[in-house]
Amino acid sequence: MMKQTVLFAMALVTVSAGTAFAHCEIPCGIYDDSARVVLMQEHVTTIEKAINQIVELSAAGEKNYNQLVRWISNKEDHADQLQEVATQYFMFQRIKPADPSDQIAWNKYLTQLTLMHRITVHAMKAKQTTDLAEIETLRKLIQEFATAYFVK
Repeated sequence: MMKQTVLFAMALVTVSAGTAFAHCEIPCGIYDDSARVVLMQEHVTTIEKAINQIVELSAAGEKNYNQLVRWISNKEDHADQLQEVATQYFMFQRIKPADPSDQIAWNKYLTQLTLMHRITVHAMKAKQTTDLAEIETLRKLIQEFATAYFVK
């Protein structure tokens, strides 16, 4: 009876632990890579909007701290979601390792991984600052990734 209770508790914790937002890691074969790229771009636009609101609210004479906190939280949430699509979806599931002896495939693989890593780093930097240069960098990197990824 005790063993069944422990197993039930473990199963309950596992089921309620959380949801993968980008995509599951079950090999279901249901992927929409272009939709994920569009989603990444949407996250960047939302981060940009949040930065603009934070700057505007910070410059106001009478500070609305409630709105400031909400926009800061929103900016960080979308940066996290951008990182999750980059890692959980693309790096973990969609970018396939290549044979180093196949130089063309290997270079494509390294390019895609490097771009995804740079996207996650700049998403982190977007969380740490209100510098719109990070937005332009993210947009450029996502476009570079899309070009590198969708080329046959």
